[in-house]
Amino acid sequence: MSNFLLKADNISIEFGGLRAVSGFSVEIQPGELVGLIGPNGAGKTTVFNMLSGVYTPTSGQIMFQGRDGALHDIGKMKPAAINLLGLTRTFQNIRLFNNLSVLDNVRIALHSSRTEGPVDALFRTKRFLISEERMQMQAEDLLKLFKIENKKDELAKNLPYGEQRKLEIARAMASNPRLLLLDEPAAGMNGQETKELMELIAFIRREFNLTILLIEHDMRLVMGICERIVVLDYGKIIAEGLPEDIRKNPAVVEAYLGTAGTEENGPRTTRTEGGDV
Repeated sequence: MSNFLLKADNISIEFGGLRAVSGFSVEIQPGELVGLIGPNGAGKTTVFNMLSGVYTPTSGQIMFQGRDGALHDIGKMKPAAINLLGLTRTFQNIRLFNNLSVLDNVRIALHSSRTEGPVDALFRTKRFLISEERMQMQAEDLLKLFKIENKKDELAKNLPYGEQRKLEIARAMASNPRLLLLDEPAAGMNGQETKELMELIAFIRREFNLTILLIEHDMRLVMGICERIVVLDYGKIIAEGLPEDIRKNPAVVEAYLGTAGTEENGPRTTRTEGGDV
């Protein structure tokens, strides 16, 4: 059996003749925490969309080792099927069920693990009630982990922005992923919230034996927790390596950081604002 958990082999995608990502390849080992960085418009979220089934690559192959231990070609699979294999993601723009409670947002994600059928639900069988109680406890445990258990009865839309980010990650964790894709988890957070998030990501990785691939513009977070970094520019990988090597890489400094030493202040954002192609 291969050692990798995820392998993207030379994947590319075109939109109306425009190649948004070209020849992207990455291999992620179980337990790794890898960062995917690059200027706005570099194609980072497009890569996430291909890995998670939102987009189908124009060419190339994506292999993922599912919960069953087998390798699956997920390049043409639907997001729900990929999620069942154990690959889960968050989004650059928060996508919560705004008019449901914080607790129900997490409970919904737990439904993918249910085994009882419609008859159990209709007649509220013992099996169904036991499952409901288990889901309630699991959801509350996740909210405690993310320190938002005191907000469980509030509507998701009423949470402060930083707590909405935490709730989205908690909901992703509810599906018990093997690989978690985090798309700019610290976006909109202040310095203290980002520091707490960094500690939380490191904690859930250890606690759940999780593999994580994240997109992030906050370089302190990226350099602080990632073991390996992949740099994307204009849809192509321009560098890959350890954080200290990436920090000093001239191509990265030119394409992403702007000038040497600006990693403390974040990336250059001279391209189209608001996300990737």
